[in-house]
Amino acid sequence: MNRPLPRPTLVRSVDHVTDWIFDLDNTLYPARCNLFSQVDRRIGLFIEQLLGLEQAAARDLQKRYFREHGTSLRGLMTHHDVDPHAFLHFVHEIDVTPVSPSPALEAALAALPGRKFIFTNGSVAHADRVMARLGVAHHFEGVFDIVAADFQPKPDPATYHSLIARHGIDPAHAAMIEDLPRNLRPAAALGMTTVLVLTGEEWAMTEEAGDHIHHVTDDLVGWLSEHAPPVQGPGRSDR
Repeated sequence: MNRPLPRPTLVRSVDHVTDWIFDLDNTLYPARCNLFSQVDRRIGLFIEQLLGLEQAAARDLQKRYFREHGTSLRGLMTHHDVDPHAFLHFVHEIDVTPVSPSPALEAALAALPGRKFIFTNGSVAHADRVMARLGVAHHFEGVFDIVAADFQPKPDPATYHSLIARHGIDPAHAAMIEDLPRNLRPAAALGMTTVLVLTGEEWAMTEEAGDHIHHVTDDLVGWLSEHAPPVQGPGRSDR
């Protein structure tokens, strides 16, 4: 059952935004596509095969590493010297066809002035496959993935600084759109405008909306269509 929409403590205009930073999984596409459940199972299988564990024990370890290290991958790298590239290739060997092409999202992004980026704890290869299914890849200037982050996942503040430095983003003129409230806290601390996309998944709501949440929606396309500023002359066109 979906929880009621939390009321953001502070609603902030987006008229000043020139850089739009989007999370990928369960943000650009609906959580009901269940892609993450496929990835989740592949992570468990990787641990089973790596350490010779039964499924239940592997899952317990997977979730413990996620809690303690931010991602299961970071825990595996720390404790088992796992090759992160091999891990990412294995866990993202999934069926992305549950994600349907989204002409509505494509149109909303086309009408959105400024640069667009993907900021994901997944891989570039995974992001490319998902964006190809949605039909929106051509709108994004870059993908900042877990490899670019030197395998330090969101919400590590250092990763946000790396994103900003790599792409020349001014946080005061940026908005971050994400389905996990905790991942928006560092963005708000840097001065970004934040948008929480509700998925209806209980595990996503690790905390309630607070001062670090400026907008809340359960309809990304609708929110973009309603709140995105109009194109305003030179320097605000879609690049």
